[in-house]
Amino acid sequence: MSISQSRNRFQFKIPHTFVILFSLIIIAAIATWIIPAGQYDRVEDPNTGKMTVVPSSFKYIKPSPVGFFDTFVAVQKGMVDAASIIFFIFIVYASIYIVLKTGALDNAIAYTIKRLEGKELLIIPISMYLFGLGGAIFGMSEETLAFIPIMVSLAIALGYDAIVGMSMVSLGVNTGFSAAFMNPFTIGVAQGIANLPLFSGMGFRIVNFIVFETLAVLWTMRYAAKIKKNPSASIVKDLDYSTFKIEGKELNTEFTGRQKIILIIVGLTMAVLIYGVLKLGWYIDELAGLFLIMGIACGFVGGFNSSKIAEYFVEGCKEVISGAFVVGLGRGILMVMNQGKITDTIVYALSQPLLLLPKWVAAEGMLLVQTLISFFIPSGSGMAAVTMPIMAPLADVLNITRQVAVLAFQYGDGFSNLLWPTTLIPVICGIAKVPIDRWWKYYTPFFFMLLIVQMIFIAVAVAINYGPF
Repeated sequence: MSISQSRNRFQFKIPHTFVILFSLIIIAAIATWIIPAGQYDRVEDPNTGKMTVVPSSFKYIKPSPVGFFDTFVAVQKGMVDAASIIFFIFIVYASIYIVLKTGALDNAIAYTIKRLEGKELLIIPISMYLFGLGGAIFGMSEETLAFIPIMVSLAIALGYDAIVGMSMVSLGVNTGFSAAFMNPFTIGVAQGIANLPLFSGMGFRIVNFIVFETLAVLWTMRYAAKIKKNPSASIVKDLDYSTFKIEGKELNTEFTGRQKIILIIVGLTMAVLIYGVLKLGWYIDELAGLFLIMGIACGFVGGFNSSKIAEYFVEGCKEVISGAFVVGLGRGILMVMNQGKITDTIVYALSQPLLLLPKWVAAEGMLLVQTLISFFIPSGSGMAAVTMPIMAPLADVLNITRQVAVLAFQYGDGFSNLLWPTTLIPVICGIAKVPIDRWWKYYTPFFFMLLIVQMIFIAVAVAINYGPF
């Protein structure tokens, strides 16, 4: 056997995403036999109507470890618990798929390419800053999922890859969400629980947003320029993205009247989406219905009959089935932890050591603790309801302003959303058809770079007594 053959034989290969997530379910189940069960008392906040933790109420309770059979049952329970997200992915992607089949978006992208000839790189900062502002001001996150197939198609057509397209949307909006200055779902909720004036400390947060969003843009542009120069450097070079790809001959295709109307429908859909989210309180159920209307309408305008629309809808669902199931597996981890009553115990255990640290170190510790907790509680507002009643009074004890505690929560909750498999990232990867391990290869180095910058901002916040209190 040659040396090269020997190396190939023993070369480590990252397991399938399903294997990784199910392994985490098993680890969580084992943890329920080791970690003591515990819980906090919860009361309804009269201002928000949400259930919040009573900080001093933690107690150990009767263990309820998850057994062998229940570990496998957790997969089904996770699928059911995440059903709204799973079917949201199916409906939104399949609706976009119908639009893609009309060729209207292909021609829109072709037009963009012609207009940006020689300036292709400009579309990255433009799109990322726009998505980032949506996250920073409105708390946009899931609402941008529908843009992912569009931007992946655009990125591939511009000579980049799916990672760039995914990054333009998801890294852009998530960075804005994480370093937001007006995000009502994180800052608003957390400041309300901490009894801080709503959206106070905005000036410091605006500086945060500019720095973090610019770093995200530069990271994406650096990777895009590298693979533009050398396509073999792409992390996903071996994967098939033919469903997103626009063939060269299509670049000269003129818009038809039908396709122009389809683009108007898509634009109106996005406008209604933004209005519905901001003014009507819409969430994934309403958004799924909206995109279903868009898909059907565009299909008919594109000349498809009802059976053809249904056929393309099913094809679209097939394209994203793996990513949708990943969401259920990720939720299965949380189902096991909640069944074993160890989630609150982990939160309690992570928060207690902070009491023993100097305030400078404790502030950084808050950031790391919040980042870890976001694995177990992926919802921003849900995490605020559990952790801020603990972190706010803890900040008082440590002589740290509550505003610093909110900042640590904001960072910890947000930037990890593109890292932990229990958050939205499996959904995003599924839609973009990017295996989660490939995304980790792209994002993890940047995440740790961002973590260092977060720690610097936390240190500055402590130094300036970032307040008002």
